[in-house]
Amino acid sequence: MFQMELKQIFPEGKILAADSCPSLSAACHMADNHYELPRLNCVNYTEKLLELCIANGVGMVVPTIDSELPILAQERQKFADTGIAIVVSGPSLVRKCRDKRLTHSFFLEHGVNVPTMSYQPSVDRLPLFAKPYDGSSSMGLHVLHVAEDLTPSLTNDRKMIFVDYLSPDEHDEYSIDAYFSIEGQLKCMVPRLRIETRAGEVSKGRTERPRCLAPLYQTFQHLESARGCLTIQVFVHRETGSVYGIEINPRFGGGFPLSYHAGANYPRWLIQEYLLGESIEFHDCWEANLTMLRYDEHVLVRNTAG
Repeated sequence: MFQMELKQIFPEGKILAADSCPSLSAACHMADNHYELPRLNCVNYTEKLLELCIANGVGMVVPTIDSELPILAQERQKFADTGIAIVVSGPSLVRKCRDKRLTHSFFLEHGVNVPTMSYQPSVDRLPLFAKPYDGSSSMGLHVLHVAEDLTPSLTNDRKMIFVDYLSPDEHDEYSIDAYFSIEGQLKCMVPRLRIETRAGEVSKGRTERPRCLAPLYQTFQHLESARGCLTIQVFVHRETGSVYGIEINPRFGGGFPLSYHAGANYPRWLIQEYLLGESIEFHDCWEANLTMLRYDEHVLVRNTAG
């Protein structure tokens, strides 16, 4: 998507990808060129990234994984001083999104209901949903139905939080792709019904316009330091229409291609804002009831080194 949009504006433009092991990254093989970077826990990660960007005339960096967001949020100004824009929200907002305890409070501060959260689960409150406060990709998630599910490994884990279980029999789950301008103004919001997921990523989804989600346009009209695509996850009770905030990922979500094909052209808008200095108008003319059915594709790489 970025390749197609960039080349329509800059025919000679290139999309570069970087990874700690580019030879085993499908995205790196599909990009116009790719490079190797140290792992995120290396002290010289940002220095190497900056050197790479300067050497290749990069104008915009788009982070794609949770673990790099806090690092790049802190270093955003260093890159900006050299004319390189990192599309990442401010450190405070990233911290609130990465820590689910803070996300819980963030939703409440903005008037969005949340499932009750606790650190010491009670058998009387079963069923419960257990998850690490800093987890991602659905790792470490547990649904606790009976007392035997409350194992010591869970209750003694200081990273684990316990929230009321919102049953899929009664609730629909939505991922909302929200685009925020450089000034933190909401420019577009596309709810995607998560019909089926795999490893935390939607495999079947549909764009919808539920009336109960309309108030979120006003709720998130402006978020200080929000930039680019933020993915807001909510549950909606099918009978009452009650909305419960669950998570916010301050990056592109895996299901974004559905929103893109529905008319929410976030890649082009980023190019217009960060590379051309243009303003983005509010956009709500995206296609509802568009369904995406995903499947795995393979990338074959032949070793020609002998």
